Amino acid sequence: MNKILIDLQHINKSFDGQLVLEDLNLYIRENEFLTLLGPSGCGKTTTLRILGGFETPDQGCVIFDGKDITKMPPNKRQLNTVFQKYALFTHMSIAENIAFGLKIKNKSKDYIKDKIRYALKLVNLEGYENRSPDSLSGGQQQRIAIARAIVNEPKVLLLDEPLGALDLKLRQDMQYELIRLKNELGITFIYVTHDQEEALTMSDTIVVMNQGYIQQIGSPEKIYNEPENAFVADFIGDSNIFNAIMVEDKLVEILGTRFPCVDTGFGRNKPVDAVIRPEDVILSSPEKGRLEGVVTHLIFKGVHYEMEVTAAGFEWLVHSTSMFPVGTRVGIHVDPYNIQIMNKPASEDEEAVKIDE
Repeated sequence: MNKILIDLQHINKSFDGQLVLEDLNLYIRENEFLTLLGPSGCGKTTTLRILGGFETPDQGCVIFDGKDITKMPPNKRQLNTVFQKYALFTHMSIAENIAFGLKIKNKSKDYIKDKIRYALKLVNLEGYENRSPDSLSGGQQQRIAIARAIVNEPKVLLLDEPLGALDLKLRQDMQYELIRLKNELGITFIYVTHDQEEALTMSDTIVVMNQGYIQQIGSPEKIYNEPENAFVADFIGDSNIFNAIMVEDKLVEILGTRFPCVDTGFGRNKPVDAVIRPEDVILSSPEKGRLEGVVTHLIFKGVHYEMEVTAAGFEWLVHSTSMFPVGTRVGIHVDPYNIQIMNKPASEDEEAVKIDE
């Protein structure tokens, strides 16, 4: 297990009296690809800016490699940031853009030349030294911004929605590029996004945030397959979320029908949230299902069909490689292992739950 490199302790931050982060605790390990994921206004970018030294927390401290760097200016930290807006200098060549930070550090010409060559090779843009940023595509400009950060040899690379301005195909290509770079460089990546697919594709660890709180921390597989509350389930991928009753251990009532499940310890006849992923809904002939419904919408998505099935007054979202035409009467079946049961929050305020790891 890699050592802890960054430790955010009891971080609080407000803007104009509005609390953005409350008692945030988070540690990040060396060589980890950690993604801060959440909707706009959840506090993820503020967390990144506090790490980079662009914001100072109202309370709490930032520990980096065992030292308190809470009040250290950005240029003194062993971190570099890549923003969504690439911030390349248009009046400079690519080589001059990459060399900018190294010149400030008074590095020798030979050292800078070697570093430019190395960085361009790393981002697959060899031979672009004398080009102007304006002559490059969005994906190429983003790679130059990453090259400029890499040459400073940071221990940590902070990436604030760096692929947000790119089209879908380019974004997917850059995701693989970033994974490759992280593996080749052996540095820690801290990535901010609101794109769930991006987070699931690239991360070792995902931190799901909402309303200034951490909702869940875990691997992509754990976040997707074992969400800790309805917010996480709803935010990460598509979900069918039900107001349900836990009748007893391993038995839950959804929409008036009892389904076997594998969860225990919730008590008897207790209101809970039940989550079923669309790919876990099995459609069959009506008599074979626990519930009977009718297909109301059908879209072909390439690898699967996406259907909506109205059953017991609820619109079920279903992903299946089998196609059932609109109007078909179907049965709905769910494997007990694919029903996730969660405690309901005691109040609306509790929906943004603090989770200490």
